[in-house]
Amino acid sequence: MLELTTTLKNVNAAVENDDRVQLCKLTVASCEGSAVNLAGEVLDAATLEQAVQQLKAGQPELSFVTDGVTVLRNAQTRRLAVATNLLSLHREPSWLAEQLSQNLNGVVFEILKENGRWAFVRQPDGYLGWSYLPYMGEPGPEPTHLVSEPVALMHQEPQAGSPAASRVLGGTFVTPGETKDGFTHLTLLGGRAGWVETSALRPLSAIPADAAARRKQMIADAVRWMGVPYLWGGSSAFGIDCSGLAQLTHRLSGMTLPRDADMQCVAGTEVAFPYQPGDLLFFGGEGDFRKITHVAVSLGGWDIIHSSRSNNGVYLDNVQKVPHLKDSFVAARTFLK
Repeated sequence: MLELTTTLKNVNAAVENDDRVQLCKLTVASCEGSAVNLAGEVLDAATLEQAVQQLKAGQPELSFVTDGVTVLRNAQTRRLAVATNLLSLHREPSWLAEQLSQNLNGVVFEILKENGRWAFVRQPDGYLGWSYLPYMGEPGPEPTHLVSEPVALMHQEPQAGSPAASRVLGGTFVTPGETKDGFTHLTLLGGRAGWVETSALRPLSAIPADAAARRKQMIADAVRWMGVPYLWGGSSAFGIDCSGLAQLTHRLSGMTLPRDADMQCVAGTEVAFPYQPGDLLFFGGEGDFRKITHVAVSLGGWDIIHSSRSNNGVYLDNVQKVPHLKDSFVAARTFLK
């Protein structure tokens, strides 16, 4: 039994090699001869299959019964969307737990399990964590635009002097309604409605398709976030971290990136100096990309825009002129081809 417990512990650790995007927590419910009844939970059927194969390889004399294992992602998995202007993702089901990320209005979650007023969810980028269930609702229609301003004020009437109805944050996907006198009516998921300046909305059909135009668009967007405070796990103009800024600037140009800097480094295509606008520069330790601790968007060459703790927000720097950046530079990647 001790050998089986050790094997199971090793398999759980190997399969769940990154708990930000994977989950494998198998236990032994009982043993009947050579049959081992497993319990616990896994992210999906592929995860369970991988774990069982590794268990069989480690203990070929045993058979493993998985009827008692909960598979969180399946054909019946419910989907809900963010119904407030911003919803945080936490490591545990508590407002006091570490904030891992944030999601904008309309982002659709897979609801993997519930714990009171909290839900363990999977974001569209695969990231896992806990979000507040009362702030979610049924998904809305397919979006046709996104908000390109860092923050767009929603007015009660289609005029600049009209009282505020709400705010909608940059990067939010929306489906606009009526347009009048330079304003467009929005109804956000959750029911908040108002008029925003039409210029704050970018049609998805107008997002550049070629790399050169996307690079230009990304830099024009990125500098508009200048001065936004640094916030661990932040993904909006209310506060943003380094990888959140990289992810957001790419989203505004029609590209989807993983959430964290090390994930972005692994997923991108390696590029060499001289770096082009929109390339990503990564910083941290040597070797394993899990040691990547920071990412910046190149403005061209070593000039960068990034959200950093040292600046407490989004500002410009030159890598070669900042000793801690120069000494910790690791690699450059791009998602623009």
